[in-house]
Amino acid sequence: MSQNSGMKTMLNGIIKENPVFVLLLGMCPTLGTTSSALNGLGMGLATTFVLISANVVVSLLKNIIPDKVRIPAFIVVIATFVTLVEMIMQAYVPALYDSLGLFIPLIVVNCIVLGRAEAFAAKNSVGKSFFDGLGMGLGFTMALTILGTTRELLGTGKVFSLTIFPENYGMLLFVLAPGAFIALAYLIAIFNKLKKA
Repeated sequence: MSQNSGMKTMLNGIIKENPVFVLLLGMCPTLGTTSSALNGLGMGLATTFVLISANVVVSLLKNIIPDKVRIPAFIVVIATFVTLVEMIMQAYVPALYDSLGLFIPLIVVNCIVLGRAEAFAAKNSVGKSFFDGLGMGLGFTMALTILGTTRELLGTGKVFSLTIFPENYGMLLFVLAPGAFIALAYLIAIFNKLKKA
């Protein structure tokens, strides 16, 4: 696979088929974990690792796995990497692990991960599958970090816990669930406008 082809596959997931801003996939972790920039970044990176790893393994095993058990086999592969991520986060970043809580094990049923395994990795080479997982993961991480940054800044006056303006000028609404919907709607509109420009 050429380097140009790999870059094109990767950029596809970041811009053209961004999981959050274009395809509107993975809304549960997108809305549930982005109350801060750090949470969004952490969730995005965890999902990126699972996406890349699952895509590579599914691509390697695509000719071995029988069609009748294809989806359950993909879920077992994904669950293996999610368990690995969960244990690593619990050991090395316990505060982030506690903050993300139930959303880490829910990566197993994230439609982005299973969808890319089924739609892309099961039909393409290991190299292309790697770049697809990387692109989709970076696109997801970018979207969650931007949404988390926006919500944290507007809600608390901070970004990555660094004070930008006093907290009493923040709007609590943006840290709460309704603020996630409002911020996401505006960010989707901005992303689509920039994409057309």
